[in-house]
Amino acid sequence: MKQRFSWFDLINLIIMSGVVVLCLYPFIYMLAVSFSGSGPISQGEVWLFPKEFNLDMYKYVFQDGRIMSGYKNTIIYVTLGTATALLVTSLGAYSLSKRNMIFNKTFMVMVVFTMFFGGGMIPTFLVVKELGLVNTMWAIILPGAVSTWNLLIMVTFFRGIPAELEESGKLDGLSEMGILFRIVLPLSMPVMATIGLYYAVGLWNGFLGPLLYLRDQELYPLQLHLRSIVLSGELTSSEGPIGGEFVIVETALKYAAIMVSTLPILLVYPFIQKYFVKGALIGSVKG
Repeated sequence: MKQRFSWFDLINLIIMSGVVVLCLYPFIYMLAVSFSGSGPISQGEVWLFPKEFNLDMYKYVFQDGRIMSGYKNTIIYVTLGTATALLVTSLGAYSLSKRNMIFNKTFMVMVVFTMFFGGGMIPTFLVVKELGLVNTMWAIILPGAVSTWNLLIMVTFFRGIPAELEESGKLDGLSEMGILFRIVLPLSMPVMATIGLYYAVGLWNGFLGPLLYLRDQELYPLQLHLRSIVLSGELTSSEGPIGGEFVIVETALKYAAIMVSTLPILLVYPFIQKYFVKGALIGSVKG
């Protein structure tokens, strides 16, 4: 049967194409400017493609010691923070997914309550300070170890796993922890990958937390160094100001720094995209 192409499809295609252009063009423009020479940039000739292609701005970015230090710290925060968050969230979600657990509804109400009411910035800072976490990497990792929204998503997913699988695990002598790590989590890769990406992106883009809790610049993540670069418009290396015979274009320098800090987290998505559209439970229960 021949499928018809309706006016709704056409209008929808036009609108979505416009949204895609609006979302992609600023990114493409920053990329073009960061690869362009000072002349075309100052004259406003760069729109879509680089002119007088060069890598000078990226050389300046990577010559600055703060960028590499920020990368190292951010990778540590993202790796440890995502692993910790997934572990804590999965343990909490598995417990709350058991409807026969004592005080299950009470705990669920307490969890949902935090979505609407929170202590705020100052009480949270005081708690982190009293725990002795200020100016340590754990001040970035532990306060955001559990997201209520992500927890509820995982609870819903765990409740959809057939009870027959867990019962078969109990017959084989598995404990609750064994069922979680050997049966439930392997079948939950789609939700684990999705929520893991949410946590990773949040940690990668984290700005307010490091700004509040970190004092030592050696602990600064990439976003705080990027803030300094964007505000100042210039980079300094460990030996002092750099630039020499090159003309540093402030706008291009900022865009290059933004691209360096943005591209890595964007490149992660294609590797876990399949988990967003693929179900893991198909065929898990026979008969």
